[in-house]
Amino acid sequence: MRGADLLAATLAAAGVRRIFSLSGNQIMPVYDACIDAGIDILHTRHEAAAVFMADAWAQLTGEVGVALVTAAPGFGNALGALYSARASESPVLLFSGDAPVALDGRGGFQEMDQCAASAPWVKHAARPASADRMGEETARALRLAAAGRPGPVHLALPFDVLNAETGAPVPDRAACRPDRAAPAEEAVAALRVAMDGAARPVILAGPAMTATRAGDLPDRLAAALGAPVLPMESPRGLGDPALGDLKGVLGQADLILALGKRVDFTLGLGKAEAFAAGARWIVVDAETPALEMARANLGDRLDRALEADPHALAEALSRGSPAADRAGWRDEAARRTAARAPDPGDPDGRVTPAELTAAVQRAMAAHPGAVAVCDGGEFGQWAQAGLRPAARVINGPSGAIGGGICYAIAARAARPAAPVFALMGDGTVGFHLAEFETAARAGLPVVAVIGNDACWNAEHQIQLRDYGPDRLIACELSGARYDAAVAALGGHGEYVTEAADLDAALARAVASGKPACVNVRIAGLPAPSGAGH
Repeated sequence: MRGADLLAATLAAAGVRRIFSLSGNQIMPVYDACIDAGIDILHTRHEAAAVFMADAWAQLTGEVGVALVTAAPGFGNALGALYSARASESPVLLFSGDAPVALDGRGGFQEMDQCAASAPWVKHAARPASADRMGEETARALRLAAAGRPGPVHLALPFDVLNAETGAPVPDRAACRPDRAAPAEEAVAALRVAMDGAARPVILAGPAMTATRAGDLPDRLAAALGAPVLPMESPRGLGDPALGDLKGVLGQADLILALGKRVDFTLGLGKAEAFAAGARWIVVDAETPALEMARANLGDRLDRALEADPHALAEALSRGSPAADRAGWRDEAARRTAARAPDPGDPDGRVTPAELTAAVQRAMAAHPGAVAVCDGGEFGQWAQAGLRPAARVINGPSGAIGGGICYAIAARAARPAAPVFALMGDGTVGFHLAEFETAARAGLPVVAVIGNDACWNAEHQIQLRDYGPDRLIACELSGARYDAAVAALGGHGEYVTEAADLDAALARAVASGKPACVNVRIAGLPAPSGAGH
């Protein structure tokens, strides 16, 4: 058995059945080993796409998403997507090919210190120096990716280590899974007392606690504590269009329990003016730096900072009944967060982002279980505000754009019976347009809906607001026929300019059974945000 075989056997023992990859010289031994291990390789057109796909796979399956890329430039291409996975709290394991250990310091092909390069982007980075270590290091990486605050882990794979023989045992599945230590009973009891003593408590949770990823846990926690539970996963934070008048809710809350939610820029750095006067805070997090951040930003408004696994603590707190009846408060919070801005319309009669999103919502309603993917930018915010899917994947707190089609492909692979609708702007689609060929080749039909305003509209809106209409520069796009490009890549294309044609175009896209692009010319309106909903 080679090091590559031990790696693949460990992944198989852990239950990994698919990895996302772009091929390269240094990782050919792993490709070969995956045949015997029964692991499918979905091969992409760009290394970042492989990581984005692993990210979405992790979010929708609850498993660790695995990406495999080649050394140096291939590895470098993957780094940006790691940042998104880290911010979205997605358990991702990135393998990268590497120069041989035997040539360290001698100028081997594509030699570089990959672990030093990845360290700021991941929870842990390592480079197994012998084939005997390959199974143990892989199992450890899988555990670390899913433990505490989930996130990406990186293993660099020296070419000679992959090819070296080993007799080391294959770790079992238990060795690849994290230990979720039960929280101390006194900590659970203390949090219950604090929550019971509040009149209008709110629980803010991190991205790993959304309904897509945690199932009914947020609802069970809300019922057990008699408090609204609001998972947050948008870079727009307090102005998240999917959370309506979140500021209005937090402006009344007298106790805020941040359960795995960092007190960072998305919460206005915890500045007192963003919250009710006299509001107190309790912060629970698996990472010491997050607790230190809360202390720095909240000062004496922080009542308690507890280092614990937020998911395990949420499970413990979800058992029981609230001491106080706060149905009225929960109803008000639900009403406020469900509030949405009206469609402002367009004087020139163009399709508005709200009209387009409403049409997609109608199409999704015809397919229970449909998955929505919402990328960033102005149109992405309209999509996030207007869609109510069974499950969704968004660009996450990183604020990065461009992963939408990659997320969608992985979503269809993860849930093959569920239609997938991916909404993105015309700027976003350009990042990974070639992945439509991946979807066609892999037989993974998705419907990509392009809100095409021929503009980088998020930046355009900043220029209008901050510099004025006579200072607009470098935000124009051409209104290109992305639908025709997708058809040329093996998919189905629709071009729409009238709102009346949206429903039929979306229905044809779904019925085509191909990766589809519905390219819609829209009015470039600013996104809704915050209390203005």
